[in-house]
Amino acid sequence: MTDEPAPPLGLYVHWPYCARICPYCDFNVALDRRAGEAEALFEAILRDLDAQAEAAGPHRLVSIFLGGGTPSLMRPEWAAKIVQTARTLWPAAPDLEVTLEANPTDAEAARFEAFAAAGVNRLSLGVQALDDGALAFLGRNHSAEEAVRAARLAARRFPRLSLDLIYARPGQTEAGWAEELKAAVALGPEHVSPYQLTIEPGTAFDRAVNRGAFVPADPDLAARLYETTQQVLTAEGFEAYEVSNHARGEAARSRHNLVYWRGQDYLGVGPGAHGRLTPSGSRLATEAARAIPDYLARVDETGAGLSLIETLTPEEAAEERLLMGLRTLEGVPLAELEPLPLAKLADLEQAGFVRTASGRLYATAQGRPVLDRVIQELAG
Repeated sequence: MTDEPAPPLGLYVHWPYCARICPYCDFNVALDRRAGEAEALFEAILRDLDAQAEAAGPHRLVSIFLGGGTPSLMRPEWAAKIVQTARTLWPAAPDLEVTLEANPTDAEAARFEAFAAAGVNRLSLGVQALDDGALAFLGRNHSAEEAVRAARLAARRFPRLSLDLIYARPGQTEAGWAEELKAAVALGPEHVSPYQLTIEPGTAFDRAVNRGAFVPADPDLAARLYETTQQVLTAEGFEAYEVSNHARGEAARSRHNLVYWRGQDYLGVGPGAHGRLTPSGSRLATEAARAIPDYLARVDETGAGLSLIETLTPEEAAEERLLMGLRTLEGVPLAELEPLPLAKLADLEQAGFVRTASGRLYATAQGRPVLDRVIQELAG
């Protein structure tokens, strides 16, 4: 008789510092202005990781994601220490994925080799656009030429490369977007994440729209740009395994994001990081203190940086599972959605927005562009 394998675990590490704050960004980010704070944060992250690992119990580490913020601004030796510490706390899967988010400035690209030596084997590069005018509008601090240079270098330095792009920008056309996608694919990524520009409340873009500085793309154009995305990337050999994520084959899919979308366990360390654990069958939600000084204080006081620990109700856990899982080609096991009414499932299936097969629920190609509404209808 063999023991049950330890459940998989993803680790998210939030490094909040940025060289500048992009006008569309509503993430928990900050400018590095306090002397010695970054050093203190690195030490606190290690302490937080150790404390949370003890509470989480046995797991098998399948992914580490260094996100932010701009984690490629941290010292590569700090990244190496975080990866090494995580590997000592849990047994690691043979194909452990270690992702670093980076921007394609020349200064960051010069550090790629050091991050590869630190254990990073997947780079997520925030290209966002391959047009200097669009990059200026998006508030980026790199040029299109730098983006091309960084992507080509990353493709040589890391086994896996993912490019982030933003569409539905003012003045963008379907033909122009198609050419931009093809140019991005030619840089050698095995994974592409195209995101529609959304105007998040409280951001600089939100204020700009409110004062009439620019008008967001109308929904019909955004929908056509989404369809262009699907057509171009499919023709280039990419599969939309999730609404905004395209990969060349299963091995190229983001293992860390799959942890989220499959409802598996993950720990979050660093300011504002979220986590999900399933001790004794109950789904536990955690959140770290958002402000850097508060996070440092929590770690000093308790060992961990958490400001919130709560048990989700079965309905909340099932709704979260629906929200995350239905975004993927894998869909969601219907058994995991039993706490939800799913009152309009039959109507949505008849209308062609979802389908059921072999005990799983899937969003169809027709349902994916309107997934938020589909999930709202299903969750009741």
